[in-house]
Amino acid sequence: MITRNTGFANLTAGYLFPEIARRRREYAASHPDARIISLGIGNTTEPLSKHIAKAMSDYALGLATAAGYSGYGDEQGNSDLRKKIAETFYKGMADESEVFVSDGAKCDIARIQTLFGSHVKIAVQDPAYPVYVDGSVVTGAASSAKADGTGYEGVTYLPCIPENNFFPDLSKIEDNTVIYFCSPNNPTGAASTREELTKLVDFANAHGCIIVYDAAYFAFIRDEKLPKTIFEIPGSRTCAIEVNSFSKPAGFTGVRLGWSVVPNDLKFADGSLVNKDWNRVNTTLFNGASNIAQAGGLAALDEQGLKDMKEAVDYYLENGRIISETLRGGEFKKAGVEVYFTGNGPYVWAKFPGRKSWEVFDLILDKCNIVTTPGSGFGPAGESFIRFSSFGHRADIEEACKRLSALTL
Repeated sequence: MITRNTGFANLTAGYLFPEIARRRREYAASHPDARIISLGIGNTTEPLSKHIAKAMSDYALGLATAAGYSGYGDEQGNSDLRKKIAETFYKGMADESEVFVSDGAKCDIARIQTLFGSHVKIAVQDPAYPVYVDGSVVTGAASSAKADGTGYEGVTYLPCIPENNFFPDLSKIEDNTVIYFCSPNNPTGAASTREELTKLVDFANAHGCIIVYDAAYFAFIRDEKLPKTIFEIPGSRTCAIEVNSFSKPAGFTGVRLGWSVVPNDLKFADGSLVNKDWNRVNTTLFNGASNIAQAGGLAALDEQGLKDMKEAVDYYLENGRIISETLRGGEFKKAGVEVYFTGNGPYVWAKFPGRKSWEVFDLILDKCNIVTTPGSGFGPAGESFIRFSSFGHRADIEEACKRLSALTL
């Protein structure tokens, strides 16, 4: 018989977000009258922009006509959209030949793990989005869980904690490592400065590393001094891949549309182009993003679409401000809860000293009927933290904060 992929056997537990969903279902079944509010998964809640939705609707209706019908498109993406992404977000830092349109950043990360294979060393921010590590375990780049329960063998964990301003000690990274880096960070919400990213790029170039830079929350950056793309940093074109997404700014979590940027200057040790192999991955393992979704992407990047996306992001940032203010007062303040919210990301990251993350998760669910995300699910350094998501209807955010204000810790 066919033997099982050992990568799946090496995974220690269920993926974080399905586990949260399971606990929510069980709680709801035993508390049928509870009105549960989610401040957990970073899933957008507000309706799509009418302008962007109309573009997709018109395209879909056009498929019912001889003139408007389209079949397979280029696996790399609609050429007009690739050009528009390059012009809008990269302005001379990357061109359309380096932009690949996809069905989302998470899917791109999985394909990038296929690109690099099982022989690479990896390093991740700790805490970090779980797919960086879990996907690496599945592909064999990381192996079995450590005996002490603090992650997986083959992964260099880079603690990003308040004490180091959420920027890691790069000296822990071995030469020739793939570094997963997210800014603004999920889950901490921290956005790295130009000086910090310069250190990261200089280190990667000096030590033969490649940075996989997840910029999915770039649209939340409001501080003009903070970089919105790794390619603002000199030297990044020889050491970085960027993945990005329409999910959060355009509300495309269900529509599915993103992109990656792989510079033509980026090379493997033998001198071959990473861009060439990435193109092969896309043409072999991917049939291209939905034509309908790409029509929405084009609309999102015109004048009205950019205005609509900014308004949507501003809405969620205000939600985050409301949540952070609640957590800085009352019982939370008395209990010494530490609250981190930069105003440049959609998450509020809160430390509950002396408490386990899942313990606090259960307490808030039981006493407030609110779903959050336990920080330990993002890595060892996330223990004692809870992530509060700002994605939600304003009325639900305000009701959740009212409940939280009455919580006894």
